[in-house]
Amino acid sequence: MDILTHPVWGPVILVGVFIVASVLGYIIIKKVPSLLHTPLMSGMNALSGVTVLGALIAGVVCAANEQTVLMCIALAAAAFAMINVAGGFAVTHKMLRMFNKKGKEDANE
Repeated sequence: MDILTHPVWGPVILVGVFIVASVLGYIIIKKVPSLLHTPLMSGMNALSGVTVLGALIAGVVCAANEQTVLMCIALAAAAFAMINVAGGFAVTHKMLRMFNKKGKEDANE
């Protein structure tokens, strides 16, 4: 029996990995200077896209195994990740507009 498919230890290990990843992510982002924060976050939209793809694949696998509750959770994760992607693109667009010259700003809109 694989440890991740164990009925007790499997979910415990997955929750532990989630907690460690959350703490490490917080520590890493906390050390980023504020000047680099917006460009860094706009560059991370690609990772959010990977998260969307992973959540959709998880939803399809759960649907194939007729696990309705897990499928709903996976699709909710995909929706939240899409909100993150859309927000990241909105922030990037706003940041790039700040660097436009006054004459070019009117022509782009």
